[in-house]
Amino acid sequence: MTNTELDWKVYEQVTKYIYQTLGEKAGVKILGHGNDCKVIGKSGVEHQIDVLTSHSDGIHTYKTAIECKYWKDNVNKDIIMKVAEIIEDAAINKGVIVSKNGFTQDAITFAKYKNIGLIELREMREEDWEGRPRIQHIKSSIHRPEITKVTIIPSLFNKSEVEQEEIQTDSLKLTLHSGEIVSIEKYLNEFQKELHNHPIGKVVQKRILLPMSRLENLNSNKTLYIDGLILWGKLLELPGLKFFPVDEIWLLMKSIFEEKSYTISKRGIITEDIKKNKPDS
Repeated sequence: MTNTELDWKVYEQVTKYIYQTLGEKAGVKILGHGNDCKVIGKSGVEHQIDVLTSHSDGIHTYKTAIECKYWKDNVNKDIIMKVAEIIEDAAINKGVIVSKNGFTQDAITFAKYKNIGLIELREMREEDWEGRPRIQHIKSSIHRPEITKVTIIPSLFNKSEVEQEEIQTDSLKLTLHSGEIVSIEKYLNEFQKELHNHPIGKVVQKRILLPMSRLENLNSNKTLYIDGLILWGKLLELPGLKFFPVDEIWLLMKSIFEEKSYTISKRGIITEDIKKNKPDS
């Protein structure tokens, strides 16, 4: 279901899709739909059926004719009479009428008498959102790599003057023995990516060998010769983050006599409306 703009053709296709999807577990099959779906009655007259389905109880096979009315007005009793005559002439077991804008009261009364099912299938209205969240709160979590400490491996040249020292990476300039100037952030970013390969919470250490390199503090103008860096870090899990995707409910389907309702999303997901269908206690 990719087309979500309704017209009478899409309306028939959506109706076929809903009955096919809901009836799949019950063994309902679509025998035909659209202009090419025609049956010959006992009278010899040909009848066009919007959607024709069948299902079997293991002994008998039953056919249902579904008439779709994408009208701006309520369906009246004349349509009920027409469908009743067609299913009687074509020896179809059941008739169902699907309407965009509901039914008149005399249509409902007559349909009940003739055992014609009535379904209201339409786009969501403002009042339909009562009791339904427009926004779905989905709890989730993300993984974030965190570098907990960076220290240097002093060069032998500095051994008599400095021990292993913890440093801050801001305002540092690293010059390799070759004369190439490299950003420390390069090594930090690579390490963060590697942390994703380790278990959550496990402290990981990485030694980066940079023999005879020069580290300059741009704030203090001090220079230190180093042979490498030691990085510590771990992968964190941040729980309880909330995402707020817009609910994509598109259509509402109500069965007049069975008093069941379903919502249909733009992606074609059909969900029984349990809260709305729950009987009053």
